[in-house]
Amino acid sequence: MKKSFALSLALLLGIVLVLAGCGKNDEKASASSNPLAGKKIALIMRLNTGTFSAQYVDGVKKQIAKFGGEVTVLGSDNDLGKMTTNLESAVNQKFDGILLDHGDPNALTAGVNKAIAAGIPVVAFDSALNGVEGVTNLAQNDQKLAEFTLEKLAEEAGGKGNIVKVWVAGFPPMESRQISYKAFQGKYPDIKEIAAFGDASNPQLDTQNKLEAVLKQYPNKGDITAVWASWDEFAKGAANAIKQAGRDEIKVYGIDLSDEDLKMIQDPTSPWVASAAVDPASIGQVQVRYLYQKLNGDKTDSVVELEPVFVSRDMLPTDKVITTADLSQYVEGWGSSDLGNTDVLKQLETDVAAK
Repeated sequence: MKKSFALSLALLLGIVLVLAGCGKNDEKASASSNPLAGKKIALIMRLNTGTFSAQYVDGVKKQIAKFGGEVTVLGSDNDLGKMTTNLESAVNQKFDGILLDHGDPNALTAGVNKAIAAGIPVVAFDSALNGVEGVTNLAQNDQKLAEFTLEKLAEEAGGKGNIVKVWVAGFPPMESRQISYKAFQGKYPDIKEIAAFGDASNPQLDTQNKLEAVLKQYPNKGDITAVWASWDEFAKGAANAIKQAGRDEIKVYGIDLSDEDLKMIQDPTSPWVASAAVDPASIGQVQVRYLYQKLNGDKTDSVVELEPVFVSRDMLPTDKVITTADLSQYVEGWGSSDLGNTDVLKQLETDVAAK
């Protein structure tokens, strides 16, 4: 009798433990049941230079983490050959998805086609891969970025003066910005370009050094009205050269915006007075969302354009230093975007957060 009771008790206890274990497993399974969770993503970058890129990468990483995935960043040191190799490696390693940043169609089309043939979705930012079927191309409205800053330059210069252009060929967004610059030259014939240069390899220091030489060529106040910088790294270098030379009559107009850039624009002693940009962290978030749409089997647009905003010193507070996280309080249209979000992706975030 005692033996039978003990056996029954042991059996009952065993059933309770099994049921408890099943409950825990069910909870775990429920939390990880979303098939989009746990994806491995490669972010392949041509350049990973400056604070704009840093905030863009941060946006990518945070959004992938919210989706329960992992990201590997592969930098290419402004070497398209290395970027091509990184793409080949990502395909061979069978990443679930690939993000491209500032690529080039001539260098990457073959590798992108190989990725798509292998069932690996690709979303590119500022890479001009519009002709490659199956790729979603994310881009800023680069012509508008240039127009915003060039029109402000012309307005503040009174439609005349001598300017320096800092620009570099070979990047799709730069080529688009050049279209607006050419139109600007035609519109304002009394604004003369007296020097032009640009190097993406060490952009800030190179710009500073080259502009210092130009300032010596044009030593008098009034010789140079402004500098138009087609990238924030160029703008920082130009601002440093002008400030060190004590040429506070020369203004800098840039493109792109990070926390570091915004601090410089707010500084009343800085030559950098205005910029046009899309929130870099938001770019990364939107790019990831479109990749996950593809992973979900959704049909996505081949081109997604992000509209920029214009930011000038006179729009910003003078009593405190702000960051890009605060900028939406002062500049309409700045900040996080819901672009690319879907009910499926919102549910994915909820599932991952519940773990």
